[in-house]
Amino acid sequence: MGGFVLAVAGVPPWHLHLDVWLVAALLAGGYRYANSGIGPHLVRPGEPIVTGRQQAAWYSGVCLLLVVSSWPFHDIGEQSLYTVHMLEHLIIVLGVAPLLLVGTPRWMASAFLRPPWLVPIVRGLSRPLIAFLIFNTVLAAIHAPAVVELMVTSSPAHLTVHGVLFMAALLMWMPVLSPHPAIPRLRPPVAMAYLFAQSLIPTVPASFLTFSSAALYEHYAQAQLLWGMDPVTDQAIAGLIMKLAGGFFLWTVIAVMWFRWYRQEREWDALERRLRTG
Repeated sequence: MGGFVLAVAGVPPWHLHLDVWLVAALLAGGYRYANSGIGPHLVRPGEPIVTGRQQAAWYSGVCLLLVVSSWPFHDIGEQSLYTVHMLEHLIIVLGVAPLLLVGTPRWMASAFLRPPWLVPIVRGLSRPLIAFLIFNTVLAAIHAPAVVELMVTSSPAHLTVHGVLFMAALLMWMPVLSPHPAIPRLRPPVAMAYLFAQSLIPTVPASFLTFSSAALYEHYAQAQLLWGMDPVTDQAIAGLIMKLAGGFFLWTVIAVMWFRWYRQEREWDALERRLRTG
């Protein structure tokens, strides 16, 4: 849909991304309804239906999705700067997907996976090696020139590709943040190694973007880029963001996991010493 024209530093005209707002409304409204109308029938008396932390995580994920996938962020990334397009992808993968998993109560995950045929499929796809391969294959594919050109010239294709990326990101995070008991989380040392490996593989496509001497994407080579940016510089910055920002975020998560694991191990050691000394 067209909208009000806004010409601020070359920002594309206002555009109502109705599909994105509908998805966000379904996620927020469906979550609220599930917690108020379904959860009370599935949770044992006295147990919390949903915690404040879970609600904050879920709604934060929905807000992030709305911000990066609607005007002006999405429009700048689609029309003017591949750097912003890359940021949109990273925020979906590293922000939206894990926040929604953290915000999902166990009973909700169990209700979603209630069909007996669905749990084995999700469990199989969520195995660390399988999830690793699926996610990194999707990540590499969406940066292929043909796929990028398709996304920036077709809104349905763009929405579909982002949906595939989001589902792949959910699978990638499932071994670490699974809310369902049938899909066990990795032990902290293994989870840290898994995330470390995830931080390394994207450096391959990122290197092609960063060190290429020519514009890889015809759309951005011909676009009127913002702030005097030339296509090769825009492309190189996008590659650096993919490599450094994505890696730094995952390494930060690994550091937090390590300190939590270390503290828990110390507490267990202290408890065992007290039990032995009586």
